[in-house]
Amino acid sequence: MFSFPRTSKMPEVPETPAPALRSSEPHPLDGLTGGAFSAATSGERAARIRDWLAGQPAPEQLQEVFKDLSQRDKGAARLVRERLDEIKRARGQEAIAAEWAAKAEALLAAPKLNIADAMAWQRDAARAGAPLSREPLADFKTRLAERVKVIEDLQHRVQVQREAAVLLAQRIEVLSTKPWSDARDAVDTLRADVQHWQDQAGEIAGDANWGSVDARFAPMLDASRTQLLAVWDAFQSAVAQAQAAATDPAAPLPPVPVWAEALRLARGEPAQAEADKAAPAAKAAPAVDPAVREQARAAVQEALERLEAETAAGHGKASADAAAALRAVLKEHGRHIDTALEHKVNGALVAAGELEGWQRWGADQVRAELVAKAEALLKRPEGQALGGRKMQETLRQLRDMWKQADHGGAPNHALWKRFDEACTEAHKVVEAWLDKIKTEAAEHKAQRVALIDEVKAWGLAHTASLDWKSQYRALQQFAARWREGGHVSEKVFAELQPLWKAALDAAAVPLETAQKSSLERRHAMIAEAVQLGAAPSLRIDAVKALQQRWQAEAQAVPLDRRQEQKLWDAFRKPIDDAFNRKSAEREQSAVALGARDRAVLEAAKALEAANASGDMQRIRAAMAALDAAVRSRDEEQKQAPAQVDTAVTAIDSGAETGAAGNADTQAAASSESADDGAADPAPAEAAAPKPAPRPVVAVRGDDRPGMRREAPAAPGRGGRPGERRDSRDGRDMRGPRGEGRFGGDRFGDRAPREDRGPRLGDTAFRAQRDALEHAQATLRKLAAQAHGEALTQLLAAWEKRDAALVPSVQELGGRVSPAVRGAWVQAVGAAPAGDAAQALLRLEMAAELPTPAEHLDARRALQLHLLTRRNDPAPAQTWGQDAARVLAAASDPGSARRLQGVLKVLLRA
Repeated sequence: MFSFPRTSKMPEVPETPAPALRSSEPHPLDGLTGGAFSAATSGERAARIRDWLAGQPAPEQLQEVFKDLSQRDKGAARLVRERLDEIKRARGQEAIAAEWAAKAEALLAAPKLNIADAMAWQRDAARAGAPLSREPLADFKTRLAERVKVIEDLQHRVQVQREAAVLLAQRIEVLSTKPWSDARDAVDTLRADVQHWQDQAGEIAGDANWGSVDARFAPMLDASRTQLLAVWDAFQSAVAQAQAAATDPAAPLPPVPVWAEALRLARGEPAQAEADKAAPAAKAAPAVDPAVREQARAAVQEALERLEAETAAGHGKASADAAAALRAVLKEHGRHIDTALEHKVNGALVAAGELEGWQRWGADQVRAELVAKAEALLKRPEGQALGGRKMQETLRQLRDMWKQADHGGAPNHALWKRFDEACTEAHKVVEAWLDKIKTEAAEHKAQRVALIDEVKAWGLAHTASLDWKSQYRALQQFAARWREGGHVSEKVFAELQPLWKAALDAAAVPLETAQKSSLERRHAMIAEAVQLGAAPSLRIDAVKALQQRWQAEAQAVPLDRRQEQKLWDAFRKPIDDAFNRKSAEREQSAVALGARDRAVLEAAKALEAANASGDMQRIRAAMAALDAAVRSRDEEQKQAPAQVDTAVTAIDSGAETGAAGNADTQAAASSESADDGAADPAPAEAAAPKPAPRPVVAVRGDDRPGMRREAPAAPGRGGRPGERRDSRDGRDMRGPRGEGRFGGDRFGDRAPREDRGPRLGDTAFRAQRDALEHAQATLRKLAAQAHGEALTQLLAAWEKRDAALVPSVQELGGRVSPAVRGAWVQAVGAAPAGDAAQALLRLEMAAELPTPAEHLDARRALQLHLLTRRNDPAPAQTWGQDAARVLAAASDPGSARRLQGVLKVLLRA
């Protein structure tokens, strides 16, 4: 091995020269950022940048650090960039806030503040991104809201003052209908109320925000003040004049008719009506030309009717024009009209003035509701947004309602601006929906054009096909696809529909030709069905063959469902009529009942009546009568001789043995008749002669082996499985067969079948069957009721220890013998003795009923004990004696309940 020197000949290199150079040359911005540029790791650099940003450096420093740091560490530079973005946003919001603060100051400094402009400032500032939650905009927002609230409060107070003025005027008018003394007493109170009203009106008018109130409220307050003061001044002067007339008889009377009449009566003067009658005609008012009066009345009446019509219709502008026209007519003809017409004119003018004011207010209310609805279109809950069509219809309705509101009053530009912006924003949904509709319409048009081409190609490919059902199905599918092809415009549909019809008709030509031929064949079959139905005798085979031909034709060539149903109805009707005619004839023949059927029907009705009565004896008697009626014969049948077929056909091996067999049969028949004659005391001459047996034409099986005695069976293999084997000597162990197929030795031991008479008609048979079923059900029901009553009576006798209450044998049923009932009577009549526990267990075992849970152990023990006593009778055989033991013991509810359940089963079994 070679030895290596321990020391290297290469010159030693300093280990970390680079850090020494870096530490000697620090970054110019390290001192500013706290050593961020000289940090060893990115995480340390980011931490130092955060610490530096916490000191809120200047934007110029941030920009310089970001410029150098973005080339070294983008993660740390992101923190600086975010701070620069925040500063930029803050400067932008400050500019926006300054702008909207200036606008708010302008609004607040204006002598007249429009409510709509104040509300629009907040909405537009929020839309522009102004920080309304920070100062100074938050302060301006609050001040504007308070200013708007004050203005709205002033407007509300004006309306209240107007209503108060109307109420005060009404109070004064009411006092004019009462005695003048009541009015004199109420003068001070009214004076205080009128003065208070004037003070409040002056306070409203002197408010600093009065100039910002809507222009319609100032005239409203002035008109109310003028009207109230006019009424109050007239009332004060009338009261003063009434006081003067009351103290001085020479003073003039007040202008109030009620007060003047009262003062006139107090002075002792006649009433006004009598004074008017006594007044000379010379003092009457100067006469006016009737033509002039009539002309003035007609002009005023025409203007009044127009005003009333416009007021009733609610037309604010039209009613104002009509009111102005009526005032112009009054200036010219007012002095020539009567008092009644003048009152109507004044009332109409007042109503028109109120309508004009309320119309403006109502129009603004309607506009505000429409604005709220328009703004709420895009603020619906999730999942309840309106679709394109519904949005379009809603916007159209809202704009129509806005137009109607504009007809009723002056326009409101501020509300219109809000409404229009909301509708424009909501219409974007409609625009998107319309674009989607256009796209879908183009797709649907392309699909329909492709479907037309497909139908044309299909028609050319299936021209020679004879599978009419598949062609009909394919054409129906094409029609369904066309119907479900989607929505297209009316213009496009009008262009495509003729092309579609032409292509479909061309493809359906072979099928239509086959359908036409099938129709001719079906009409021919319908005519043939009519002939078959009209024939005197209905040929069932011909009808079946015709129906099979119809089904084959219907399955081969399909038609329209309605047309095919009509043809089938026309084909089926004559055949159904023929069958119905045949059934009617059969029913008519069945209606003619014989004497026996009528007797059975009457007996069945009597049995139904007995069933309804619920009497068991009567039901049984009616059942016996019905059975006798069923077994009876008609008078004609009683007179006819009874013919009993006792002839038996002999079965022998051949024709040679036929005579012998017949002789044997005759001998057997004679012996049987002799026996019958010996048993019957009637003379033989009275019996009717029996007919001679018919000659045997053919004998079944005469060539089978073993059937002839002289011809033994040929030896060979055994018979088939299940057959008897012959004996060893070739003879049939079964012996010779008797005569006849079902007679002779095989069935000769059977009794002759009872002659039950002729068959009943269908009506009589059904009536007697239903009556018997009802009777049996009724008997079962009555038996169950009687059984329950007898059992209840037996338990009552046991409880009272009264043997006289024990039911009779008939009431207890056939399961109880007289000896058992006697044992029960003795047990009930004696004093309680013994224990009934084991007897109850034996009864429950006999009835196969479950035992209560507390007695299960005793029942198992008894069962084990009975297994050891095999010769003892079973509980089912001694249940009568066990019941007597139970009845001999004392009665208690538990034992009575168990005994009742057991006897309910045993007595019914």
